[in-house]
Amino acid sequence: MSVSDLLPAPATGRFIAAVHHFPLRVYFEDTDLSGLVYHANYLRYMERARSDMLRIAGIDQRGNLEGGEGVYAVTDLQLHYRRPARLDDDLMVVSRVTKVGAASCSIHQTVMRDGEILTQGDVSVAFLTPQGRPRRQPKPWTDIFSRLMRGEDINP
Repeated sequence: MSVSDLLPAPATGRFIAAVHHFPLRVYFEDTDLSGLVYHANYLRYMERARSDMLRIAGIDQRGNLEGGEGVYAVTDLQLHYRRPARLDDDLMVVSRVTKVGAASCSIHQTVMRDGEILTQGDVSVAFLTPQGRPRRQPKPWTDIFSRLMRGEDINP
């Protein structure tokens, strides 16, 4: 038995109904001189949550990238900061699909602490070819996003 067999797996989120929940903790490196989470780190938290959401939903971004099919790129982002997070806070990033297009998807994300909203964001992404041109998303992916947007549970 190796040491890694004895350790817990890295944090991962889960879908509750059609909403993805991703837990994380604030570390010292996340904070600025005032002891609050640096504003750009909320973007990192949301990116981790979106990546985890797609992986759990069965969307293989890495496989598509390595296969030369395409990759997602953020095309629009709006953030609203309400309250700060601090060192050692346990946070939850809640993500839900709000719009699906042929080559795009929009996701609303909320960073929370004990049910209190700290930051909210709306993120739009486009599926691009390796050359950077918009391309239709794979149909199985748009089907997944559509199911999530309608509130369908995609858990196995």
